Amino acid sequence: MKYDLIVIGGGPAGYVGAIRATQLGKKVACVEADRAGGTCLNWGCIPTKSLLRNAELYHLLKHKGGEFGFSFDNLAYDWSKIIGRSRKVSDRLAGGIEFLFKKNKVDYIRGNGALLGGGKVEVTAKDGEKSVIEGEKILIATGCATREMPGLGFDGKVVIGSKDAMVLEQQPKEVIVIGAGAIGIEFAYFFNAFGTKVTVVEMQPNILPVEDLEVSVALEKSFKKQGIECLTSTKVVGTKHTGSGVEIEVEGKDGVKQVLKADVCLVAIGVKPVLPGGQQPKLSERGYLVTDARYQTSLKDVYAAGDIIGPPWLAHVASFEAIQAVDGMFTAHKPKKVDVFPGCTYCQPQVASVGVTERVAKEKGLKYRVGVFPFQASGKALAVGESDGFVKLIFGEPHGEVIGAHIIGQEATEMIAEMGLAITMEATKDEIEATIHAHPTLSEAIHEATGVAYGHAIHI
Repeated sequence: MKYDLIVIGGGPAGYVGAIRATQLGKKVACVEADRAGGTCLNWGCIPTKSLLRNAELYHLLKHKGGEFGFSFDNLAYDWSKIIGRSRKVSDRLAGGIEFLFKKNKVDYIRGNGALLGGGKVEVTAKDGEKSVIEGEKILIATGCATREMPGLGFDGKVVIGSKDAMVLEQQPKEVIVIGAGAIGIEFAYFFNAFGTKVTVVEMQPNILPVEDLEVSVALEKSFKKQGIECLTSTKVVGTKHTGSGVEIEVEGKDGVKQVLKADVCLVAIGVKPVLPGGQQPKLSERGYLVTDARYQTSLKDVYAAGDIIGPPWLAHVASFEAIQAVDGMFTAHKPKKVDVFPGCTYCQPQVASVGVTERVAKEKGLKYRVGVFPFQASGKALAVGESDGFVKLIFGEPHGEVIGAHIIGQEATEMIAEMGLAITMEATKDEIEATIHAHPTLSEAIHEATGVAYGHAIHI
């Protein structure tokens, strides 16, 4: 079978790239080893948000029910139904992608893809049967997998990765989370909300180390109130699988060591690339595919997009890259590389950011102004009972353009889109202040934070 484009991988880069190519009138095949949607829809973004919604509701009713006038004689939950709901949501969306393949006439081929050279891809099905398809161009979108900690391999029950964490049959009594990036933090919130004792271990000085420092500090304070212990500036120096649990020896910045014990250890220290089989394009030092400005690898007419070309490992970035790559292959479009992108963490309070942090602005020697508006001064935040957090905006000088936005609080992950658009359009403080924000809304905090930066705020 001969195609205009063969996509290897059916995640956010793969399925988006495949569908985009058919929109351009191309004949396309998508080869996927597991199920359409990839890690994001099946074992990442979507099912975790389902779990976190359950956690948010339970935590709200248990700890804030009285504030809203509710009382319960026996508030309880069914762990199996919580897990089951998450899987149903994923299955529905994965089925939706398969429908989109049919609608857009993408040939969906199940199996592992290997590059044979000359535009040929060998597909090995689960039963071992092999077939060969041929394409004018190939897009590699094989993504990444959870990285194991040396000496502490996954067993799916005691030592787990994020995939295992979503389908645990029994709720653990105690969990040690190694790594305080977005994945580790989201699961720390999830387990803690249902009463599991959670300890987070992070080598960096703060949790969510890529976020603005003020945001990281605020989240750590909130987690402490919720009962989550965060050991920052702490490294793992020893591990032991006891059969029924783990013993993790850690060392703090003061050199003091201690042994943490739990029945489950979630390792969230990052990801590793998943390469297709067969002929290999050039790799970076960290093992990711190297691409040029048009997303082409070192092999002619073989392109790559998404997590497989390196950070940031985000579904929305992967989809953007895939569209850029495909448009560049088949049109006169000049592909763009990712520059400004939002990052979101869906714990409570939520965290979202786009653009530079204040730390980066200082390191680059930029001239800037900062405006911070707390949700405690927001009428809508008080009305919904979620006044933790703030909006922090960074404006470049002397023109007042938005160069960074950092939000911690209720619906932060929804609010950040406005600031991404502002940065893309090079909006200034004048344009934000001239934009009427509906009252009462949480987004008014963006307008007020702008006012704070320039001495115009009304409600603080």
